[in-house]
Amino acid sequence: MIKTSSLTLRVLARLLSYPDAVLRQHLPDLRAALHADKAIAASRLAELDALMNSLAHGDALAIEGRYVEIFDRGRATSLHLFEHVHGDSRDRGPAMIDLAQTYEKAGLFLAPGELPDYLPAVLEFVSTQPPKEARAFLSEMAHIFNAIFSALHQRHSPYASVLGALLELSGEKAQAVKVIADEALDTSWEEPVVFDGCSTKGQAKPGTSPPTYQPMHFVKHNTGQASAQATATATPTAGVLL
Repeated sequence: MIKTSSLTLRVLARLLSYPDAVLRQHLPDLRAALHADKAIAASRLAELDALMNSLAHGDALAIEGRYVEIFDRGRATSLHLFEHVHGDSRDRGPAMIDLAQTYEKAGLFLAPGELPDYLPAVLEFVSTQPPKEARAFLSEMAHIFNAIFSALHQRHSPYASVLGALLELSGEKAQAVKVIADEALDTSWEEPVVFDGCSTKGQAKPGTSPPTYQPMHFVKHNTGQASAQATATATPTAGVLL
């Protein structure tokens, strides 16, 4: 049976962080910790070794560029968990506050500009919990992990192995499911053209003279409410690598 280890969780958190020079410098220590901890199955550990090899020996600019392209340019692979739960709804703000307060009660304080639903930060917190509580916390997030795993698997990204490891640590099996292609975040946040006749997303159909018009539909969405809750039992020091 795979055990939930605080050391392994912190290593996985680091592997999901931005692959800058500091992270690449610590890769030998991260690799050694994973192998010594023996919390991950051998087959998954081999995949993580391959990921770390690519980070260690690849071109630095290309590695960082791929990371941004994968995790910062689309919703399906976002490492901000509430993006998958609340999207842009008003429920996201209160959930952020609840989660940040949970961290603070455990003595974990976020770096300036870091959001509490960022997966590496979540894993740092979970690593402070006793094994039983940590496993239960991971299990509650397993459906989100599997959604991200599936999106990464579809993109043939080696980072899928990290989410696969998290699923197995939570007691679940990593199983890729079909992912609906989403609109890139940069595109979805673009301001629409104002009074342009209109565009193909507006009223006037292009190529018609005189133009014909499409009806505008207003859809009201009902949003559910969710909050992130956890019971803190330890007081870690933030910023420790391992």
